[in-house]
Amino acid sequence: MTDNTSIASHAEHRVLRRVDVEHKTGLKRAHLYALMRAGRFPKSIPLGIRAVGWDSLEVEQWIAERRAERD
Repeated sequence: MTDNTSIASHAEHRVLRRVDVEHKTGLKRAHLYALMRAGRFPKSIPLGIRAVGWDSLEVEQWIAERRAERD
């Protein structure tokens, strides 16, 4: 597992919208939500009535964990 401080030093802490998360992960909407339901992807943050976002550091950590799994 990767140290959170190393992720934080390389990533800007911000809220990512779905299109940004899709771009970063290479996953599409349906798969992101399926992973969230299964507890295997960071949960979204409600931003408004019909808007959600994801914590950029949580998404970066998830990506780092996937990289570590392949080693």
